[in-house]
Amino acid sequence: MKDISTTSYRSSRNAAYPKKRPSPSGISKHHKTSPLGPPPVNRRTPYSAKAALLQQRQRQAQITALRRQGIFLEEEYREDIRFYMHEMERYTMSSSQSMDQQPEIRWHMRPCLVDFLVEIHFTFRLRPETLYLTLNIVDRYVSRRIVYIKHYQLVGCAALWIAAKFEDAKERVPTVQELAQICRDTYDESAFIQMEGHVLQTIQWTLGHPTAEAWLRLMCCEPSVEEERVQHVARFLMEITLFHREFIKYPPSSIALGALTLALFLCGKPRRIFEETEECLEIVDCLDNRLAKHVNDLSETLVKKYSYAFYSKAATFVVQYYLQGGRFVRQSFITLPMTPTRPTTSGASTPMSATTTVSDLSDDFPLTPTSPSSFSPEPFSSSFLSEDDKENLPTFEPVINKQRTEVPPDHFLPHDFVAFGRPALHHLNGSPRMTAVS
Repeated sequence: MKDISTTSYRSSRNAAYPKKRPSPSGISKHHKTSPLGPPPVNRRTPYSAKAALLQQRQRQAQITALRRQGIFLEEEYREDIRFYMHEMERYTMSSSQSMDQQPEIRWHMRPCLVDFLVEIHFTFRLRPETLYLTLNIVDRYVSRRIVYIKHYQLVGCAALWIAAKFEDAKERVPTVQELAQICRDTYDESAFIQMEGHVLQTIQWTLGHPTAEAWLRLMCCEPSVEEERVQHVARFLMEITLFHREFIKYPPSSIALGALTLALFLCGKPRRIFEETEECLEIVDCLDNRLAKHVNDLSETLVKKYSYAFYSKAATFVVQYYLQGGRFVRQSFITLPMTPTRPTTSGASTPMSATTTVSDLSDDFPLTPTSPSSFSPEPFSSSFLSEDDKENLPTFEPVINKQRTEVPPDHFLPHDFVAFGRPALHHLNGSPRMTAVS
């Protein structure tokens, strides 16, 4: 006969303490739950989750579109890339003072060469960086070697050939025969090869110049992608800087930022005020003054190039803007209000009541506004009365409490008043920001 009490005890014990299955990975440990319950989970609302997903998809679409154009955004190495580009642009700068010492070449010849190179660059559909690298190679070569007029065009063609080999695809690089034909057989084909080697030796084979186009692409990708029209206007303004001497001394990063700043202003877009430097604003002023005075003297080749719809008709837009008298306006800073001052007058001339305190005599409170003398709302004011009526009016003399008009002792005055004195407080009325802006 079975012991019922023992069986019932075991069944109740098994119900209270169920057996655990052995863990397949080894000994299982019992994890105690916190008495406060499970940790809270940061849950997003459906709207915020959808907005975050949409923003991520837009960013991926922008990166994909930029990669199709040959722009790769390496988020992890962005700061290192910028640092290296700043170092390289300082190392590959040309000297306008050395170019001034050329015996035959003059600055009025430069627009002719740049116009010629822009036409060749546009004909062969080369990358935008190729044109800027070409002019950088020319300027660095002319800064170190004496170049005669008869070789100036040859140096430009050789520099374009070198830059196209460095930047563009192989099928787009012009051949020696094409270069000789463009120059109308002024130079032999061997002359281009010899000049290419001489130029490379002079610039020490340093071709990694960060162009203004490369800087512009970085700036237009962060923190937000600029519109195509803004980019095209900025490219048109940057190519204008290639024609003139005053822009050679500026680094490509400043030229790109200045052109982008002016392009944003012309297109009515918000500017990047916190990124603008004094050097950038100098470039903007130079561009603005030159376009305002000599907008009709721009290169016809350059204007024709940027008048196509492919470039959003940037040249037509800029020329019309300056022909209508438009000018660049710097962002005006918000001026801080000045502390009101009270004119120094004698205490006897100011009527005071019996409740006048020491604080009323100090400069802690602003002046009470008064109505202009030309208008008075009172019907019995002096401007509406005749001489006879004035005699019949009762006279009023203010009661002056002479005990309150004397200078109060120092221990009744505020601490700042005692420390600085009245003249010092008047000098503190001017704001330091107003002085810096003016």
